[in-house]
Amino acid sequence: MKQFYSIILSISLVLAASLSAFSNDYKIGNLVIGHPVIPATVKAAPVAAGYLKIKNNGAEADRLVSLSANFSAKQQIHTMTMIDGVMRMRPLKDGVEIPAGGEATLRAGGDHLMFMKLNEQMEAGQLRKVTLVFEKAGQLEIEMIVVDMSNMDEAKEDHSNHSGHTN
Repeated sequence: MKQFYSIILSISLVLAASLSAFSNDYKIGNLVIGHPVIPATVKAAPVAAGYLKIKNNGAEADRLVSLSANFSAKQQIHTMTMIDGVMRMRPLKDGVEIPAGGEATLRAGGDHLMFMKLNEQMEAGQLRKVTLVFEKAGQLEIEMIVVDMSNMDEAKEDHSNHSGHTN
């Protein structure tokens, strides 16, 4: 019986290690970046969006100021607002603040990453490298997983057919 519990414990440890390897969390300084996803695009879509959470465990605010990616010609940090029933997208020239001890959530319907003039379509299951640049913490390369919109909890809006982006 003792051997049986040892085997179960060993299997549990291996599973726990495996699951943590797929957690998609990245750390730089006091910042933890989690759940980075890009919704899959439809054929010939010129743009894609990116979503993630940034938690700041530090005592000082930081700011996501820019990003880069080799799969699109242009990248920006955007916000979405509704004005008189019309959705408006605008770049955030000052980026997104991550408050001390708080977090910033980049999601559909709010602040998000924009990839414009795509070199190729985003297909579910792909991993895409994106470099995030923070005002204080510096630069961090992450992998964002491309997901089917039906598999996303937070992203309910497909940006690939939206024409309200400013370039």
